[in-house]
Amino acid sequence: MKPRIPPPIVTLIAAALMWALHRWAPMSICFAAPWNLLGVLPALAGIATAAAAVRRFRRAQTTTNPLNPSKASHLVTDGVFRFSRNPMYLGLTLFLTGWAIWLGTASPWFIVPLFVIFITVAQIRPEEQALGQIFGEEYADYRRHVSRWIGRAS
Repeated sequence: MKPRIPPPIVTLIAAALMWALHRWAPMSICFAAPWNLLGVLPALAGIATAAAAVRRFRRAQTTTNPLNPSKASHLVTDGVFRFSRNPMYLGLTLFLTGWAIWLGTASPWFIVPLFVIFITVAQIRPEEQALGQIFGEEYADYRRHVSRWIGRAS
């Protein structure tokens, strides 16, 4: 399966669905004002993580286009990529987590795991396949040492 929808667009769709659930099916309050403002922290951490990953890709002069991972020219394994094989998607997930906290009700939280599942199936797995074909054993070794989402694998 080839990725078809840019992950930032998927994130915006997820954020809109979260807002809709908050607005029309709010369920219970998880984070009342002013505590919901703490959602800014994971959102900013997510933006910073994704931006750091994009900077590493640009410094390595490799593609940042998530729709065509087969155009990757360098395997980036340093910086934020030491802790996550997918820091851009981790950043988007942190952003959505912050948005869920900001909204404050329980119903938006249903979207965050659905986003993770969708991004994993529709985006990450095809990228992993392409990177495995391009970088072979170097990528296999990287996969053995760094987790898909966060943390060291070994």
